[in-house]
Amino acid sequence: MSTKDAVQALRKWLDSQIIGQPHLNDRLLIALIADGHLLVEGAPGLAKTKAIKTLAEGIEGDFHRVQFTPDLLPSDVTGTDIYRPEQGTFEFQAGPIFHNLVLADEINRAPAKVQSALLEAMAERQISVGKSTYKLPELFLVMATQNPIEQEGTYPLPEAQLDRFLMHVEVDFPDAVAEKSILHLSRAEASRSKPRATMTEPVSQQSLFAVREEALSIHMADAVEDYMIQLTDATRNPGNYGDDLQRWLDYGVSPRATISLDRCARAHAWLNDKDYVSPEDVRAVLHDVFRHRLILSFEAEANGQTPDNIIDELIARVPVV
Repeated sequence: MSTKDAVQALRKWLDSQIIGQPHLNDRLLIALIADGHLLVEGAPGLAKTKAIKTLAEGIEGDFHRVQFTPDLLPSDVTGTDIYRPEQGTFEFQAGPIFHNLVLADEINRAPAKVQSALLEAMAERQISVGKSTYKLPELFLVMATQNPIEQEGTYPLPEAQLDRFLMHVEVDFPDAVAEKSILHLSRAEASRSKPRATMTEPVSQQSLFAVREEALSIHMADAVEDYMIQLTDATRNPGNYGDDLQRWLDYGVSPRATISLDRCARAHAWLNDKDYVSPEDVRAVLHDVFRHRLILSFEAEANGQTPDNIIDELIARVPVV
């Protein structure tokens, strides 16, 4: 089986197990190919945990879930040195961050020190304990979740930390048709007479690394590259595209956003069996890449503007070169 066939089989497997959330499934695969991390926001019960757990079952790698709470310590995530009295030495005991796929459940419920420990590991792909530095697995993806309903007892992520996430994905309730399919799947999984469906041939890590190389080498015309850069520049110089945008935006996106947009657009094109990146691929991922990086003005928020509204205006006003 070719790498493309293997990933398409994984995509089909995800869609069969996580019903009614095709956008989340797609973004998980894009993050896997683009080698980045996801921040997922949605109400409880929308299969966020199940999605990344199912993804882990479909690839050659391990999974760990960390429930973030106010009493969590950085060492609970990264690990710590344990004293061994029989040897008179300290031995490092790895924390849950040393897994291939990590779910940081309700990341905004943990204090700033814990958030920083996780986000440093995400950015540097290593952690430091005492005088020693430990590398994280080469295949490493963090999916952090936030609950938009309950804000009591939470510690909102600062903008500088939000920028570390490749994409910010918003998930909503499934429609009635999908809800019925979810009900049927739930009954089938609860039945002891039927074995639980599994991925017949998990995708190997070497195949995933090969896919990343293929996605990065997809052709991108100079005009598409310029279009991406103009979209980024429009967030920093919004006055060039309208006085209203100038009033609505306080700060634009960082160069990390341009890099993320490039990688996500390439992964989107690869997943859709294309050998080139088009402006449509850029626009398809733009909301998820820019959503958490734009800082709106007080006037914009008072007038009911949202980051998604601003991004819609950018798409409408920034021409394809």
